[in-house]
Amino acid sequence: MSAEIIDGKAVAERLRARVAAAVADLVERRRVTPGLAVVLVGDDPASEVYVRNKAIATKKAGMRSIEHRLPKDAREDDVVSLVRRLNADDGVDGVLVQMPLPGGISAHRVINEIDPSKDVDGLTETNAGRLLLGEAGLQPCTPQGSIILIKTVEKALSGLHAVVVGRSILVGKPLSLLLLAENCTVTMAHSRTRDLAAMCRTADILCAAVGKPELVRGDWIKEGAIVIDVGINRVGGKLVGDVDFAGASRRARAVTPAPGGVGPMTIACLLKNTVIAAARRRGLADPVI
Repeated sequence: MSAEIIDGKAVAERLRARVAAAVADLVERRRVTPGLAVVLVGDDPASEVYVRNKAIATKKAGMRSIEHRLPKDAREDDVVSLVRRLNADDGVDGVLVQMPLPGGISAHRVINEIDPSKDVDGLTETNAGRLLLGEAGLQPCTPQGSIILIKTVEKALSGLHAVVVGRSILVGKPLSLLLLAENCTVTMAHSRTRDLAAMCRTADILCAAVGKPELVRGDWIKEGAIVIDVGINRVGGKLVGDVDFAGASRRARAVTPAPGGVGPMTIACLLKNTVIAAARRRGLADPVI
């Protein structure tokens, strides 16, 4: 079997086009231009790149990009104060604090200062609780993007067995909940799972999000499975995922590359969340995206 390669870049581009159309509709019919505020603390080079890419994508979608920078020696209270000002600013629909934060600043406190209605990363305790309860909220971007990619291969997920390798609050746990919402039977595996390889071989949908280069070997994959590789790791000067891509390609029905799979979906879903937040904050129906 030769797997279909799920082109995350192409899927993300189509999603971004739909977001841009929804933004244009809000601007034309409601005179509303959604605004996304990004807070960058310090001068981490990778974070600088992420913030720049987010700003470019935001503007390309027709939204306002608002960037706030604080020095690396900023106090936690300074960051919290800025977040609170953005919460109170009616021109801001989404607030994102770029991670990681410098040492000495509590990411947990800062994130949970964000108004849940503007939490476009979907990371506040309020939005996490809504996801758990199956209520409307803003969903985390990477898990949401993973579901979209899975559905490009198989729209009817009900009854399929999904194995999620990784239990982080950023990806593993919310992705498991989103798969449950699709009526999958979900197994969450992790570093203490006994015979992880055997568990993976039972999966119709296998999602790897552990941050360990090529942990999931080709012979761990069930024939015909859909494989979503969330990991991105630098090894010997090149980027690889958590899945042995070559081995997976010989057994899977479809597999995401890394890079070029899940990554592009994260920013696209951030834009989607921002336009949804803009509509909800004004009592409007969610745009069809």
